[in-house]
Amino acid sequence: MAQFRLPPNSRLQKGRFFEAPAGAKQIRRFEVYRYDPDTGENPRVDHYDVALDQCGPMVLDGLIKIKNEVDPTLTFRRSCREGICGSCAMNIDGLNTLACTLAIDDIKGPVKVYPLPHMEVIKDLVPDLTHFYAQYASIKPWLQTRTPAPPDRERLQSRAEQELINSPSACILCACCSTSCPSYWWNSDRYLGPAALLAAYRWLVDSRDEASGERLDALEDSFRLYRCHTIMNCTNSCPKDLNPARAIAEIKKTLAVRRM
Repeated sequence: MAQFRLPPNSRLQKGRFFEAPAGAKQIRRFEVYRYDPDTGENPRVDHYDVALDQCGPMVLDGLIKIKNEVDPTLTFRRSCREGICGSCAMNIDGLNTLACTLAIDDIKGPVKVYPLPHMEVIKDLVPDLTHFYAQYASIKPWLQTRTPAPPDRERLQSRAEQELINSPSACILCACCSTSCPSYWWNSDRYLGPAALLAAYRWLVDSRDEASGERLDALEDSFRLYRCHTIMNCTNSCPKDLNPARAIAEIKKTLAVRRM
């Protein structure tokens, strides 16, 4: 079970219980982390009995049903509901994942839903991702070139060159990987984390980019890159089946070869 950052001098307090309507069938209990800084109260875990006979199959469907029919104060992010936007990233049943792609039936026992671990919580299941996005921006995730673009065509790549960036380009910045990483929990002020480093790798292997030297110089730091200890939590938690750990290892290898 991942750890969670509580507000200072606080502890989880006893939550509320919401029973399913009379006659409801296929009842599953949702245990949901609740925290509202405006109230000044400690965080708590509320319990909701959800009737699945009138609910969609995914955890996000259950949360939407709770918000629409039981407790409108419940707060969470969601958008596409198709595993594309990354908005509904949460810690569910002890794992970081997307609520829209995890089926309720795949969870045994109560459905335990918490915000992403070791992030400041804005409210309920909504973490503050300001620093996470700033780290992503710091690796300059755009094409950098010095030579003029061809006047009559785009900057072309071979199929093999395109395949190098195909997988890392699929990252949806859900933050599941970075918030699964103990090094990121303890050093997020200086360690970029798996998501930002995967993005950095994507541009390092792009055959059209002409700033690889500057990119590597920016990464060669005892904390920014080398806090990764390859425990593979990031890869195991990625809902898009990407491999940030391998990308980080490739960056390290590239730097090692450059120093020879």
